[in-house]
Amino acid sequence: MSDPVSALKNISDDTGLVTISEIGPIGMITLRGDLSDKALVKAAVAAGGVNLPEQGHCNTQGSQGIAWMSPDELLIICAYADVQDRLADLREKLAGSHALVVNVSDARAVFDIKGDHAREVIAKLAPVDMHPDQFNGTMFRRTRFAQVPAAFWMPDGTSARIVCFRSVAQYMFDLLKTAAMPGSEVRHYT
Repeated sequence: MSDPVSALKNISDDTGLVTISEIGPIGMITLRGDLSDKALVKAAVAAGGVNLPEQGHCNTQGSQGIAWMSPDELLIICAYADVQDRLADLREKLAGSHALVVNVSDARAVFDIKGDHAREVIAKLAPVDMHPDQFNGTMFRRTRFAQVPAAFWMPDGTSARIVCFRSVAQYMFDLLKTAAMPGSEVRHYT
């Protein structure tokens, strides 16, 4: 069996306002179902290793977590090597429930952006109010970066993790690099 490879082979750029790094491979499982179903919640918490997040939020701890994607969808994040075991466990625990459990790890690309201008770079591309009073803590958004569907959260005040489809990884990387070009500061959040 071959080793997994991230979309852009962990490319990074630190020549701009932030450091942009494609990371991976990351384990990601889509879980769809009734989020008020106690069996589903219990299975999700066991698979994600954290408590279920509130609507519009994510809970992460180390390399694992759970992100709220929609009223009937969660994204479970784990180490890539753990995906198959967690899938099997979820499917076993949810055998009697109406639920969908799918490994989406290889369909996604994940980027980290780090630096004092992380909020500004995101604000240039996504229609999200990035002021620290409006987007903070465990908040999670599904949105568009230019025309690219993506989701993101900020583990802290100066970094963000962005998830997009693997097929647009190069375009996303180029968008982030352009938004982070030196000299393009607007200094709105710093």
